Amino acid sequence: MLCILFAIFLGLFALDVFSESYGFWQTILALLIHLVPVYIVVIALVIAWRWEWVGACVFIALALFYLVWSRGRLQWSAYLGISGPLMVIGVLFLFNWIYRAELRMR
Repeated sequence: MLCILFAIFLGLFALDVFSESYGFWQTILALLIHLVPVYIVVIALVIAWRWEWVGACVFIALALFYLVWSRGRLQWSAYLGISGPLMVIGVLFLFNWIYRAELRMR
């Protein structure tokens, strides 16, 4: 659920294309391009539903990638707002993979 909410949060940033003075097709193309991070998060979620340990690695890698990619360009709150949830989601998938046997016994 947290990952889906995070994908929706990322999708909100794509709405800025409607404030530009693009034509219809340019706006659609810009919207699709701005939604690429959402696509990546949703694909990672689909992978994580099947293989928790792979999902954990992917989400933690996405968090670290964002930190390295945007290093020094943004305020710390932007790093915390994007990388923070990705790291939390990755750690939760990791814990789910580690404690899977205990969770299924209950």
